[in-house]
Amino acid sequence: MIVAVRQHLHARSVTMLMAIENRLPRIMNWWLALALAACALRVVTSPLGGHAPDLAMILPYLLLTIAPLLSMGLALRWFTDGDRLAQPVTRLARIGRWRSVDVAEARTSPLYGTSGLMVSLLLGMLLNVPVRAAEYLAAMPALLGPVPHWLSVLHLMMTLDVVLLSSLYVVAFVAALRRVPLFPRLLAVIWMIDLAMQLGIAQAVTAAGDLPRNVAGVLNSLLDGNVKKVLISVALWTPYLLLSQRVNITFRRRLPA
Repeated sequence: MIVAVRQHLHARSVTMLMAIENRLPRIMNWWLALALAACALRVVTSPLGGHAPDLAMILPYLLLTIAPLLSMGLALRWFTDGDRLAQPVTRLARIGRWRSVDVAEARTSPLYGTSGLMVSLLLGMLLNVPVRAAEYLAAMPALLGPVPHWLSVLHLMMTLDVVLLSSLYVVAFVAALRRVPLFPRLLAVIWMIDLAMQLGIAQAVTAAGDLPRNVAGVLNSLLDGNVKKVLISVALWTPYLLLSQRVNITFRRRLPA
């Protein structure tokens, strides 16, 4: 019974993985259409005081929309033969007893590839993009004309956060999809950047001064929620990335000794 359930779940993960790979162009087109529509709605519903939008106001929304697409296109080109890239010289994941194998032997393993539980991680990284964009659009109105210094700093830092982290998670998604050996440590670095960005936003906005108390409370809740989400991801996925036989044979080309 347990074996049958496991085989069924694995078959579903393989089907889902193939659907993601085959529909990447469609996913990118849907993202472009939905992101542009959401950004246009945010501009329309922002208090512009009767002024027409200018390039400075529209630029953050263009970056939010285009940066993940550009990052995915570049990553797909960079990692065309991802599983053929060389292994890192220094091995950081040292837990357990393993023996190294070559690419040919690794590919013969039934655990080789990014199916199984890895599909959940792939989906999580990909869904991070629209979730992050939705949070940004909900929190940040379009800015036009003179605004308080604290608001200008907050808008800049939040825009940097959504553009940078969305792009990085997309690159990590493609790296995992293409079985790039550096993927596990790449994701670890992105988690650290994500945490650093939340702290950086808090420090930059606090240093700007004159932050209204109600805004400070909302911002603190938002940043605290972002930090908790990253820490939960770290706690959930780090053991898997270190100990999973699938991860080790796929990305580190090694089997249990």
